[in-house]
Amino acid sequence: QVQLVASGGGLVQAGGSLRLSCAASEPTFSRSDMAWFRQAPGKEREFVAVITWSGGNTDYANSVKGRFAISRDITKNTVYLQMNSLKPEDTAVYYCSSRDQNRLGILARYWGQGTQVTVSA
Repeated sequence: QVQLVASGGGLVQAGGSLRLSCAASEPTFSRSDMAWFRQAPGKEREFVAVITWSGGNTDYANSVKGRFAISRDITKNTVYLQMNSLKPEDTAVYYCSSRDQNRLGILARYWGQGTQVTVSA
């Protein structure tokens, strides 16, 4: 079972910045990608950003493009989310996730415990 531990959340004023980190345990066989999702109160969990593990290719939700940046450190099995120009609507619990492949080639997604980000107006 893959373990993921997210950290770095907190309270920040609008326009401020935060950097989230997520440390993952070793994949059972190989890692495909790591991603960040978020869930605001009363809303469904939504995709924020993803980075492929081998190539480092990234993709973002339109709502965060140009403000957030995802990166990874393969040597530490860690993914980061640099969040700039934060808005009150970015307030949510942020979850990190890894998508790993086992020796049978089956992909599975694993989730961390979430970290709260609150942006005040």
